[in-house]
Amino acid sequence: MPAKLLHTHRVEKPWGRHDLGFGFEDAPAGGDPIGEIWFQEPGDTTPDLLIKYLFTGQKLSVQVHPNDEEAHARGLPRGKDECWTILAAADDSTIALGPKAPITQDKLRADAQDGSIEEDLDWVPVKAGDFYYAPSGTIHAIGGGLTLIEVQQNSETTYRLYDYGSDRELHLKDGVAVSHLTPYQPITSPGVVSDDRKILVEGPKFVLERWTAGTHAVALPEGKTAWIVPITGSGDVGGVAFKAGECVTVTGSETVTTSADADVLFAYPGVTRI
Repeated sequence: MPAKLLHTHRVEKPWGRHDLGFGFEDAPAGGDPIGEIWFQEPGDTTPDLLIKYLFTGQKLSVQVHPNDEEAHARGLPRGKDECWTILAAADDSTIALGPKAPITQDKLRADAQDGSIEEDLDWVPVKAGDFYYAPSGTIHAIGGGLTLIEVQQNSETTYRLYDYGSDRELHLKDGVAVSHLTPYQPITSPGVVSDDRKILVEGPKFVLERWTAGTHAVALPEGKTAWIVPITGSGDVGGVAFKAGECVTVTGSETVTTSADADVLFAYPGVTRI
């Protein structure tokens, strides 16, 4: 099938929220909060990419992910580069991205143990419309009050460095070993290709485009899959209809048509745009 509407999997998290929006049904008032919505069954490592929505009511743990080489050394399929498109943010929302100044492994380990790691990190204010790319090895923590779309390599290998005094397991040995110890360097967006197409990421692990309303021709090489994520609006590809709050995969050569109010992310693995 050239196009497929993906299964939606709601993931309860203590740091999540009951009010979701963006095409999703809210969590029941008396139930557990929803932190993530996956467009894939958890544990399926077959696809190259994984698309998620995150709904944060509180700060997530300070964490880091290995790169491909480090993951392969552990028998894992891949590392985890990821990026975040911010859809909504409270006035005081922040994301931590790397240390404010160079830090040693010994200090990182010690500060993770006593909690002062929070003071080491560069907490940047975020707002709707912002975009961040976090290569593997980036020490990071997503703050509360955010709704975002995460496009990532399909890996759930996470090393927690600090979790605000909770009893969840930390992974200091592995996490410190893969952490970048210098300040985060943001990527520069490759830019605008046309009036209705902007490239947000071009490699090394995936390409991410953002489309406005219109008709878009897709010609994927054999064996390559792309993900279509409508933020707003609706559309059709290969006879499969989609709307905000859904995600569609596509292969081969197809035409994507979208409604006049459409705002769409288009992601595929690789180093350069197709």
